[in-house]
Amino acid sequence: SQRHPKTLITGRNSTPVEVIERMLALKHLYNWSYADTVRFVSDSLVLRWFCRIYLNPVCDSKTLLRWANLIQPNTLRLFNRRLDAIAFELKLTRGRKLRTDGMVVETNIHHPTDSSLLADGVRVLSRLLKGAKAVLQQGAQLAADTFRDRNRSARKAARRIHEASRRRGEEASAHVQEAYRRLVRITQASVAQARRVLAALKGHKDKRAQKLKADLERFIPRVEQVIAQTRRRVFEGEKVPASEKIVSLFEPHTEVICRGKANKPVEFGRKVWLEEVEGGIVSDYRILKGNPSDKEQWRPSLDHHVELFGQPPYLASGDRGVYSASNEAYAERMGVKRVILPQP
Repeated sequence: SQRHPKTLITGRNSTPVEVIERMLALKHLYNWSYADTVRFVSDSLVLRWFCRIYLNPVCDSKTLLRWANLIQPNTLRLFNRRLDAIAFELKLTRGRKLRTDGMVVETNIHHPTDSSLLADGVRVLSRLLKGAKAVLQQGAQLAADTFRDRNRSARKAARRIHEASRRRGEEASAHVQEAYRRLVRITQASVAQARRVLAALKGHKDKRAQKLKADLERFIPRVEQVIAQTRRRVFEGEKVPASEKIVSLFEPHTEVICRGKANKPVEFGRKVWLEEVEGGIVSDYRILKGNPSDKEQWRPSLDHHVELFGQPPYLASGDRGVYSASNEAYAERMGVKRVILPQP
C-alpha cells in the first residue's frame, strides 16, 4: 500500500468474467490443463482475440484455477440453460430431436484397496501433524510420540500385504491377516495422535492453526471410516455394500459403479446423464446418486425437454438400457412421433 496508495481503496485490477469464461471454454474444449491453457492462449494471437485479452498480460494458471473453483454447480447449470436459450433464439436448434445417454466420469484416483487407503490415511495425518508441530511450539505439553511420523511403518505394512496377497494357501492368508492387523494398529495410532493435536489446536486463533484444525476435522472421520470398512471386510469377512464404502480420502464423493462392461466391470466416479438435441447442443445434464437404472431417467429427460422448448421432440432416442414398454408409452402420450428405444 506504500508503493501503490490505491491498493486499500480499489485493489488490484481483476480479470474480466468474460475472459475467464472463454479461457475455461477452451480448456474444456481441448482437454488442456490450466497451465497449458495459459501457455497456448499467451502464444496465439487468435486465442488472445477470442478470449478478449488482446495484447494484455494473461493471468497465471493458479489465478485461473482459483476463478474456476468459484463457479458453483448451480451457476454452471444456469449458464448451460442460458446457452440453450441463445441457441434456440438463433435457430441453431428447435428441439425436434432428443438423444439421451448415460456415462461414468471417473475420478482421478488410484485403484482403491484397503491397504492403500489405510496407508494414505497415515500419510495425510502425518503430514498434518508435522505442520501442527510448527504451529503449536509447545511440544512439552503433549506426549513425546504425539508428532511421531508413522508413514514409513505404514508403507512397510502395506508392502507386506501386497507381497503376501500374491501367494496362495492358508499360510499366505494368515500372513495377510497379520499384516492388515499391524497396518490397522498403525493407522489407529495416527488417528489417536491427530485427535490429541486437534484438541490442542482449538485454543489457537491464527489462520494457519484454523486451517490445520479444519483439515484434521475433515480427514479424521474419513480415516476412521476406512478402518471400520477394513475390519468389516478383511477381519469379519463381510461384504460391504458399495453405498457404505469410501474409496478415496481426497475425493469422498467417488462411488463404485458396476455397469457390466467386459473391459471395465467396475468404475470409480460418478454417473452422469446427458441430454442432447440437434446441433450437438447439450440441453441438460444430471449427476446421479449411485448407479440407478437408465430406465428411470427417460421420463425426467422428456419432462425437462418440454419445459425448455415448450413442445415435445419429434424424435426421441436412447440406448437399450432405457427401453421399457412403459417408457415407450409415456413418450407417445407426450406427443413424440418417433420413439427409438432398441430392445435388449
